[in-house]
Amino acid sequence: MQTQQLSTCFCTKQVTACRDFYIQFFSAKAVFDCGWYVTVSINQTGPELSFIEPQGEMPEFAGAGVMLNFKVADVDAEHARLTSAGLAIAMPLEDHPWGDRGFSVVDPIGNTVYIYSDREPSAEFAQFISS
Repeated sequence: MQTQQLSTCFCTKQVTACRDFYIQFFSAKAVFDCGWYVTVSINQTGPELSFIEPQGEMPEFAGAGVMLNFKVADVDAEHARLTSAGLAIAMPLEDHPWGDRGFSVVDPIGNTVYIYSDREPSAEFAQFISS
């Protein structure tokens, strides 16, 4: 199989709240929006996330166990930007021995959004990186 694109779609009754969250805090652009189904492109031209209101017997996303990882050039600047915009921080900004510095926030349906920049991993974790 030759996959040309991969995106994630969450089934939720909070489609509008999710669309607005990613537009406000992550420079997303709605590339498709018919009200009950929305696709946003992160950074206006980047990866896509979709949100759909339950149709028929579709199960609604329960909001647990999903982490969306956003690698950025300057995690400290993103932390400052998001906290000054009033977004609550779920996990504080800190260095991690596996090779990043990051923090997390939570979106309207309970997804953890982890924002990070690469750092040198500790010797303990460097051995697990393939080159």
